Amino acid sequence: MKEYPWYDVIRGEDDLKQGDFIKDCPVVIPPSEISDDIEVRIINYDVVIMSQSCDLVQRKLDLVLICPIWPLSEFERRSDFFKGRKGKESLRQGNVPGYHLLNKCEIDGFETGYLVVDFRSVYSVPFDFLVELAQKRDKRPRLLPPYREHLSQAFARFFMRVGLPVDIPPLR
Repeated sequence: MKEYPWYDVIRGEDDLKQGDFIKDCPVVIPPSEISDDIEVRIINYDVVIMSQSCDLVQRKLDLVLICPIWPLSEFERRSDFFKGRKGKESLRQGNVPGYHLLNKCEIDGFETGYLVVDFRSVYSVPFDFLVELAQKRDKRPRLLPPYREHLSQAFARFFMRVGLPVDIPPLR
């Protein structure tokens, strides 16, 4: 059986692509209320790039879409559901809307446990800023096909959900 590695490590100067991980990416958080003196917060997240690679490589974007990634252990601390086998298995099967589980990375120097991509917290970062940040961070992990496409599909499924005003009643 052919092996399909989940990750590769690329250089900082390599083109940004969907599935690239950026550590400690600053994200601007505006206040919840508008006032004359607007103060923003800046939070650093480990993120994965969600914008399409073709748009990134051809520089068709001013802003790059990113989502935070969290260690599964962090999700276990936040919610009893993810501590149990049922919660972890639901996450693995893709049955927890808004979240996507990624495999462990075992590449020397880039080791992680299981990671959870948070689709409920989507941010955009200026393209040129992210290019410069990636170059400063030097080497970075990249999610490889077909896992990158699986991530993209999970993201699309989360955003394409349609809530019906009246649902079909349960069948008996």
